[in-house]
Amino acid sequence: MTRFQTVLVATDGSDDPAVEAALDLAHDTGARLLVLTVVPEGTTDEAAEDDEGPSRRSSSEDEDEIDEAQERIDTVLDHATEWGLEARSLIWEGEPADAILAAAESEGADVIVVGTAARGGMGRLLGGSTSDQVIRNAPVPVLVVRSSRERD
Repeated sequence: MTRFQTVLVATDGSDDPAVEAALDLAHDTGARLLVLTVVPEGTTDEAAEDDEGPSRRSSSEDEDEIDEAQERIDTVLDHATEWGLEARSLIWEGEPADAILAAAESEGADVIVVGTAARGGMGRLLGGSTSDQVIRNAPVPVLVVRSSRERD
């Protein structure tokens, strides 16, 4: 088996088979695990229209989003610790595919592990999925793990 030194797993915190696959891969190869979640970029800078005119998200909403992202990652880090793995959390801002690719390059990942959500043909054709974009543009191997909903 190839000896990966760094495995990057991107997760949104849902019950994610990609996380289990990344844990297995990191464990089997002795790699460190980077657990990435992506939050929207510049949410405090974006104006939103409501009935009373433009408004901005409060910084407490942004803090809540970051806190929730960290909680999602902490669960994975706890599992990694139980497995005896070296693991680190990453929270990046931006579009998911772009952030995954940038994090992989910045952190020197040897492999990217992502999940794929169940999407119909038209949705995939029109916008592509995050995993599709990562596969097409990644400079390293990508392991795509289908969700259990897709297998049923």
